[in-house]
Amino acid sequence: MDFSVLSLSAAISSGSLTSESLVQESLARIRRLNPILNAFSQVFEEEALDEARACDREAAQGRLRGPLHGIPMGVKDLFFVSGRLCQRGSAPYRNFAPKATAPIVQRMIDAGSIMIGKTTTTEMGWSGSGNSEFYGPTRNPWNPELTSGGSSSGSGAALGARMVPFTLGSDGGGSVRIPAAFCGIFAMKGSLGRVPTWPWSATETLSHAGPMSLSAKDSALLFNVAKGPDPRDHQALPDDGANYADMHSMQSLRIGFAPSLFGFPVAREVDRAVRDAVGVLARELGIDVRPVSLDWEDPIRIFETLWVAGRGVAYGAQADLSDFGSGFRRLVEASAQYALADYLSAAKARAEFAGSVHALFENIDLLLLPTVPVEPFAADRETPEGFNSPSQVLAWTGWTPFTYPFNLSGNPAASLPCGLTANRLPVGLQVVGRRHADALVMAFCQQAEDHLFKKNVPPLVGAGGKAERGTSSNPNEEISLWNSAGEHF
Repeated sequence: MDFSVLSLSAAISSGSLTSESLVQESLARIRRLNPILNAFSQVFEEEALDEARACDREAAQGRLRGPLHGIPMGVKDLFFVSGRLCQRGSAPYRNFAPKATAPIVQRMIDAGSIMIGKTTTTEMGWSGSGNSEFYGPTRNPWNPELTSGGSSSGSGAALGARMVPFTLGSDGGGSVRIPAAFCGIFAMKGSLGRVPTWPWSATETLSHAGPMSLSAKDSALLFNVAKGPDPRDHQALPDDGANYADMHSMQSLRIGFAPSLFGFPVAREVDRAVRDAVGVLARELGIDVRPVSLDWEDPIRIFETLWVAGRGVAYGAQADLSDFGSGFRRLVEASAQYALADYLSAAKARAEFAGSVHALFENIDLLLLPTVPVEPFAADRETPEGFNSPSQVLAWTGWTPFTYPFNLSGNPAASLPCGLTANRLPVGLQVVGRRHADALVMAFCQQAEDHLFKKNVPPLVGAGGKAERGTSSNPNEEISLWNSAGEHF
């Protein structure tokens, strides 16, 4: 069964597919694969089936709730859903059930989607790997020995393994883009405020909510549903009025390519896959891609101050931190070292860094670069083996230097699957646009994905666990990187 949201929506609308059969298929995949991957922390089997049957009765009467009528989704276990446990990957919240529903979840439900379960996350979404002391590690569908990435770890793994057609995630430093890159799926962090977030986050000026899907075309529909203001989020942007499914001409776009940022070394196979992909896009889309050299200073200390001090504000006053996991507990304890002056100084430095990013987009329309400079690593680790992080508290930021800068600047940034390494692990191409140019980023990704990654699927997705290798070209094939002016770089 094709798990494309667009295909499923069309099939349910035409009557050629029932929601009940779709939910049954999704549940069957969860039963088979979740014991391997640990992507879902809760599954609402009977409730989902009851809702699917209600959707089918309504469809038979010619009534559809919306474009997602009868389509199941996974929801990251940081999002509030009224009456459902929201454990946040944290022992102190093991029995917490909120009384209200987050805006993004409610909008998907109002559009007809059925929540089939909650997906795993690192504790309070604090880190970029898929390792959790509360749930256990979430594993990569391409190789279960390896991490799915985080903190939207279960959402990425569930989607990569085709357990559900789409999921919801959040991104405060790369948390939808990292698992997207590692699991071979698509995810975009919109401009800050494009999709409303609620309740308040300890890092609200960094945090974004958004859908994750198998393609940019699916996400275009999902963003159309999710975007727009909500009175509970004071940072929420007005609706931009754009239809994200619309296409734009690529011919006049100015595209910049940065093979790295801050001089950070990129793994050889990641670098090859990204350069190959950029070369393919330059040739197939007829776009002019120019190398850009960025003299930005790594804003890791800015990010660390805001991230750690924010957690201190939210949780530091608690008398007993012993029930939290060790990594999150260290983070909260480390917050005591920051004074108000440190936080305000970081906020000022953040504004200056964001200004540098925005200035770049005076000269280009889109920036291409790797999403993550490393391949997926062991599922039970926070960092690749042998890796020395500049931060003892936020070790994960040491291997994600290309994602958190755009949380600081608030720019829209997507991760598009662009190829496979020699180990047949996915690689993400990050596409960044000027602030508020979300529709342009999505339009580019929709056209780019037709020339990349093709129908690669994880081996686990094959029926009965039998491997399927997909139909893309040899991942070791060398493709020269040219721009439309015929220059090689």
